Amino acid sequence: MKKNSYSYDELINCGEGKLFGPGNAKLPLPPMLMFDRITEINDDKGAFKKGLLKAELDIKNDLWFFNCHFKEDPVMPGCLGLDAMWQLVGFYLGWIGNPGKGRALGVGTVKFTGEVLQNVKLVTYEIDMKKIMSPGGTTVGLANGVVLADGKKIYSADSLKVGLFK
Repeated sequence: MKKNSYSYDELINCGEGKLFGPGNAKLPLPPMLMFDRITEINDDKGAFKKGLLKAELDIKNDLWFFNCHFKEDPVMPGCLGLDAMWQLVGFYLGWIGNPGKGRALGVGTVKFTGEVLQNVKLVTYEIDMKKIMSPGGTTVGLANGVVLADGKKIYSADSLKVGLFK
């Protein structure tokens, strides 16, 4: 039976290749791992009933990107929130049992309507899987995602595309 949530230590195990096996989906290791836990993962929920993931990042003033982006104007780079959503789509493809190494393949549209500043306490990611295709042994997942800062939607992405390659 598949787990429906993952702790930080379990995410690190995934990054080390211990969760889905050698040569299969991995998460990046810190500092590029962009969430602290997956709070929910299901294969039959979400807007399209194809899968739902929710993950969280605790915001601390000493996170690496605040020191360099931007000097005296610290903000989490929007591309890191986008990368977190790709990371979650790739994790989902491994979680449902597909083999191969994950790579981000693109995104339809991205909108930034807010930002993650040091006064934010919690970033939440929500991913709705739209479609999973397996042409010729490669698995490709399409999903929509949102990023929330303390419960307020600040980013949205449509047609996040991730592939698993053998």
